Amino acid sequence: MSQIFIIGATGGVGSQLSSILVEAGHRIAALHRRPEQAEALRAAGAKPFRGDLMEMSADVLINATKGSDIIVFSAGAAGSGLDRTSAIDGEGVIKTIEAARANNIPRVYLVSAFMDALRNKPLNEKFEHYMKVKRDADTALAATELDWVILRPGTLVNEGTNGLVNANLAIPYGTVTRRNVAATLAVLIDTPEIRREIIELTDGGTPVRDAINSLKR
Repeated sequence: MSQIFIIGATGGVGSQLSSILVEAGHRIAALHRRPEQAEALRAAGAKPFRGDLMEMSADVLINATKGSDIIVFSAGAAGSGLDRTSAIDGEGVIKTIEAARANNIPRVYLVSAFMDALRNKPLNEKFEHYMKVKRDADTALAATELDWVILRPGTLVNEGTNGLVNANLAIPYGTVTRRNVAATLAVLIDTPEIRREIIELTDGGTPVRDAINSLKR
């Protein structure tokens, strides 16, 4: 089993991913911002590491991720402002790359965004900035020597999940439950031969494991 460091472990995807991975026997360390979140993380079987991704230096993240085999980045500013988007969705990924390199952590999984999202709606400065930051972060990770996987889910929703998805290198835009994103990440982590790929994901008609297995080269 692997030692996995999750950035964004208290979010809608990260919290579910942590539970899935703990149940599978992996050892989880989880970055959290608020002190009161530590107890819930411990109760879920994860080792909490307190830090604010906006303010922490790359050196602090390097220290936090020592001993890890894998880093998962599922953090996001969630529309809370241009500066926060740049700092979390953008600079946070750069710090993650630095930490992975410094600690010889080969495998990094990045939850990004479906680039076709909401293209049929009026342009919005915040959303366009968010998409640019996501694209730049993807580009920075893809340019590294790491064994990265970039997962681009469609619009995230909470309601309903049946474990069925559509996952491929290029698919029609749609929605996807946070649970299905977490389940897909977990299967990707258990499928290390899938590496250096950008995968788009929506809800669909194929069981998660079958969908990921079909992407093996």
